[in-house]
This record gives sequence, structure tokens and C-alpha cells, in this order.
Amino acid sequence: MAIEPESMNDLVQQDLQEPGFESEALDLVGILPNVEETAYIWDVINDQIEWESNAADVLRVPSLDAISNGHDFNGFIAAEHIGRRLKAISNRLSEEAERGVPYRIQYRFQPGGRGSSLSIWLEDHGRFWPGDDGKPLRARGVLRVVNDQFFEDKRLLYHSDHDQLTGQLNRIRLTEALGAVIARSKRNHTSSAFLIVSINNLSVINETFGFDVGDEVTAAVGRLIKEKLRAGDTLGRYSSNNFGVVLNDCGPGAMQIAADRFMKAVRSASIRTTACPLTATVSIGAVVVPDQASTVHHAMSCALQALDRARAKCFDCFMAYEPRPTRETVRQRSMSIADEVISGLDEDRMRLVLQPIVDAKTHVPKLYECLLRMHKADGSIVSAGEFIPVAERLGMARLIDRRTLELAVGLLRKHPKLHISLNVSALTSADTDWLTSLAELTERQCALTERLTIEITETAAIQDIDQSAYFVDCLKEMGCEVAIDDFGAGYTSFKNLKRLDVDIIKIDGTFVKNLLTDSSDQVFINTMVDIAGTFEMKTVAEWVGDVETAQMLAQAGIDYLQGFLYGLPMPAEEYVDADVAAPLLPFDGS
Repeated sequence: MAIEPESMNDLVQQDLQEPGFESEALDLVGILPNVEETAYIWDVINDQIEWESNAADVLRVPSLDAISNGHDFNGFIAAEHIGRRLKAISNRLSEEAERGVPYRIQYRFQPGGRGSSLSIWLEDHGRFWPGDDGKPLRARGVLRVVNDQFFEDKRLLYHSDHDQLTGQLNRIRLTEALGAVIARSKRNHTSSAFLIVSINNLSVINETFGFDVGDEVTAAVGRLIKEKLRAGDTLGRYSSNNFGVVLNDCGPGAMQIAADRFMKAVRSASIRTTACPLTATVSIGAVVVPDQASTVHHAMSCALQALDRARAKCFDCFMAYEPRPTRETVRQRSMSIADEVISGLDEDRMRLVLQPIVDAKTHVPKLYECLLRMHKADGSIVSAGEFIPVAERLGMARLIDRRTLELAVGLLRKHPKLHISLNVSALTSADTDWLTSLAELTERQCALTERLTIEITETAAIQDIDQSAYFVDCLKEMGCEVAIDDFGAGYTSFKNLKRLDVDIIKIDGTFVKNLLTDSSDQVFINTMVDIAGTFEMKTVAEWVGDVETAQMLAQAGIDYLQGFLYGLPMPAEEYVDADVAAPLLPFDGS
């Protein structure tokens, strides 16, 4: 039976008679064959199908009678694809039952029958209406002939929306889904949730079995989480080992339940890989939106903060975001410091001050440590300790170290008799570009580099002992001396100390400030003197604040002393070369 479109044509033609439209009739029956599309109404109970009058031409069948019911129509569908249609229009209960349950499928259609070589691809989409038992009563749909280009376009569209490895939404589409949920929750005055799920042991798997196996585990974890989602929830890949989950209509309690469900699913699964069966665990951080975060960026930031807490606590852990006013204060302060550092560098407001390092026996300055100060726009002065930690966390330390190096080399050129030491950050101690800058600024002149000592912290040195050894070797090749600063704060072994081949050990001040009363500090100092002597290294004791401590250190065999006992750091521009170095008298604090 055919669905006649004349009445629709009549209505459309009435609209087209309005001024500005041509009077030519719109022939739907003529248009539909050209786009190879047809429509149908299917009475599922009686298995009768009413077709658009062009259906036989579009589907290339002998007549409409050949496809007048569902049984006959299925006879033209390729055997391997019959299940697709049955599954799409099946026993499904849905909230959309009143307006119809949507479906969309593609299958191969054989107009000459299943024994024929002729076949076309159809896209079948529409809605069906189920009865009280969920079984379909009737369906209305549209069939469209599609070709290879259609599937290629669909493939490209899929890959533009999905992560290639896991098959889940990519970060762009995940972000869009989160934004849509936040907007809808605001309109409806409801709560939803955003979770970031992180695979805990992926780095170990990558190192042990290779990145291919790590990719297999990542994809498997994505599938495990996907299986535990409710209808309407969204899963996407947030980053290399992190997934993002958007949960609709979800408060704090339901968020906790969902997180437990995801963790259990991953924890209890045996993941088959090309190497061997493996297991994985996940940590989860979550935030309720829009209650705790009203924008996509804020929601992701809050979920990451919660995830950091979950990782710090233990593996296989869930943590919900908890607002902390102090965290926002710290963040604002960090942003302010970053702005001040950038402006200080751009406007040339960084300055050096010099603190003497004196011979423990003669109290004559051996060299001066260059300490950085930032002159703020309002005229106040900020010590390095107030902005360097923030700058290092934000990756700005290299810029500061480069500027400090420029100032230090300029100081060496200005004062031919001056010997200085210069601290570098952990990032710089692994930066070959900084070494290149040193060579360019000094023009590899030994008269400059031999008066320069570079200090690297012990904790930075042991992070990558091979890189640190290379850094030290390069400096010494250029003529510089090298010191390990804050020695005792880390865990350098004797083997690593020998390998680094430094010239000076600067003992951390925490072992010096209570030296007069703390016997364990006294043992440490004596031990360090013996070790330094074994490796033919000089020693510097920091934080020397009184004469008695200075005397005890000298008696123990410490080579050099540094601290407020010998004066406050002085601006580099006030330094004056002297023909004969004079001993520094103890500073009385006035």
C-alpha cells in the first residue's frame, strides 16, 4: 500500500502562493526518488507496511507487494544483518514511549533476493511505539540509500568526536557534554556530577610490558566504566590515563555510589592483553555541578583537585571535592606573584645582593653568594624566598635563572677580583640551554668562569643523577667550580657524591643553628668533615649566627662559614674591590 502525498503538496503549494515565491508546485514524489529516500508506516501487530509510493523504485524491488509486510521485507535483508533491525525495534521500555522510541541502523539490502549479487546499503531511522509490555506496536521511519562515501563521512565524523584508542568521546566532545549538562542543571535547578577517573598503575605497566600493553589496559578500563554507566550519562577520555564521566541528575550520594561501582568494576576485572592477563585500579575525584562549580573549567579544576587528594590517600580511592577558602587565597597569591615576577623581569627590576662566605680560620671572605631580590613597582623589596618557590611550580624558574646569570656575569666583568657563587633551580640543572647561555655570556673566558661557583641543591642533584653528573662535568670543563647546596636535606649516597665530583659541600643550616646544644648535629658535622676530606672537597657551614658556633665549626674542620654573623647581604652595586681582603668582624645586629 502506498502513502499518497497529494494533501501535503496542496498545503505546501498554498504557502508558496505568498508574495516572493514562484508558483511552481513542489513535487515531493518527484524529489524523493532523486535523493533515494522513502518512508514507511509499519503496523507491527498485523505485520503490514504502508510505503511511500516511490519505495519500489528507491529499493529496486519489483513492486510494493513484494515488501508489503515485515516478513517479506526481511527476506531482502542480508542474512548477517537481520539481527540489527530486530534488535533496534525490540522489547524496550523507555521514558520516550509516548512520543516514540528512536532508532537508527544501517544494513545491506539485496533487491534480487539473498542469492543475488546485487546489493545496496540502507540507513533506516525512525521511531516505534511500544505497548505496556514494551513490545512494539507500530513504527514510522525513513529509508535512505547510502554509499561508500556515506560510510567514509560517518567514519571521519566518528573519529572527529571520539578518541582513537579507547573509542570514547574525545576531550573536546567531553567538554561540550559537560557544558550542556551544567547549563541544563542550571535551568532545571537540579544537580549533576563530573568525575575524573585515573588509572593508578599504568606507568608501571608501560615500563614493564611496553606502551602497547598500556594502551590495551587503558582501552579496557574505558570499556569497563562504559558498561557501568546509566542511560544518558557520558564517558570521554580526558587525558592519557584519565577518563571524564558526566552523570546527569546526580547528587553527592549517587555520585559516591557511581564511583564505587566504577572502582569495583575495574578492580575485579581480569584484563586480557597480548602480554598476559593484568589487573588495574583507579582513583576518582568528583565535583557536584553546578552547586560547587558553575563552569566547565571550574568543574574540571575542582575534579582534578579532588583526584589529587584521592591519589595521595591511597590507590583505589574516591574523593569528592571539598571547597577550601585557603586554597583560593593561595591561588590568588600565586597569580599575583607570577604577575610581579614577569613584570619584574620585563622592567629590569631584579637585583643581586652579596652575602660573604668567609674562611673559618681567618674570617677573610673567600667568595660571595649572589642572592636575588625583586624591586616591586611600589619601591618595596622582595627576597627570593618569597617568589622563587611559586616561580618554580609555575615553570618560570628558567627565566629567573637566565636573568640572574646575566647579572652575575656582569658583576664578574665589573669586579676582576670578585669570586661569587650562584644558585640554580632544579629545572636549570637539567637545562643544556642554560649552559649554552653561560658559555655565550662569558665568551668562555677562564678569567670569568674560574671566579664563578655554581650551586645546585642536593634534592635536585639526586632526582636524575646521570643528568646532574653531566651538568657538573660541563661546568667544570668551562672552568667553574660546583657546590652542592643544602647538603643533608636529601639522601645522597657516598657513591653518588663521588660520581658528582663537586668541589664544595654546603651543609644545610638546620644542622648548624642548634649545634651548640644538639649532640646529633655535632656528630653530623664531624662526619661531613671526614667525608669531605675523603673526597677532597671543601665544606661550607650555613646559618652561622654567633661566635661560639663559628668557633666550634672551625675546630671541627669546616673550611668556610656563611651567615648573619658576618653581616647582612649587601646590594651588589655597593661592592668595592679592595687590594687586600680584610677579615670580617662579627656582626652585632645593629
